[in-house]
Amino acid sequence: MFVSMPATENTLIQPPTGRDDRTAAASYVATLTADLAAIAKNHGLDTIGYILEMARLEAENIARNSNGGISDTSPPP
Repeated sequence: MFVSMPATENTLIQPPTGRDDRTAAASYVATLTADLAAIAKNHGLDTIGYILEMARLEAENIARNSNGGISDTSPPP
């Protein structure tokens, strides 16, 4: 069952349209997953909330890195 949500500030965020803009896409995903994680946790869906938080962290990491989205956090050799 799909439930319509009232329009909020967050619904004004537009997804990136360029196929090559990985940073913008990762930022967009981070924003959406943060909102979804909060909804899940507020409704007792802890595992889903956790998975969405992990997706948010990965998307933020990709958005921060300029290495094309590789999320390796190990120190350089």
